[in-house]
Amino acid sequence: MISKCANPACSARFLYLHTGKLFRFELEASEDEGPFLGFDPSVRKHSRGVEFFWLCESCAEVLTLVYYPSIGVTTRWRRPELKAS
Repeated sequence: MISKCANPACSARFLYLHTGKLFRFELEASEDEGPFLGFDPSVRKHSRGVEFFWLCESCAEVLTLVYYPSIGVTTRWRRPELKAS
């Protein structure tokens, strides 16, 4: 459940979907270690989880979120928009 802005330096609370920017990431899980009830214990399951993150309106103007398999979801500065002359 989303409760606050994904920027660790921001304390804005998540209240409405129409403010800020919502991100959806499919995170790959590592091989599960234990057996599953009712399943063959020799079979391991590779599951993918979906997680949602939110940046408040102020943070979404200057930051974006990226997913790196080695560290997870993190903030990254947005590139300035290139404006045509």
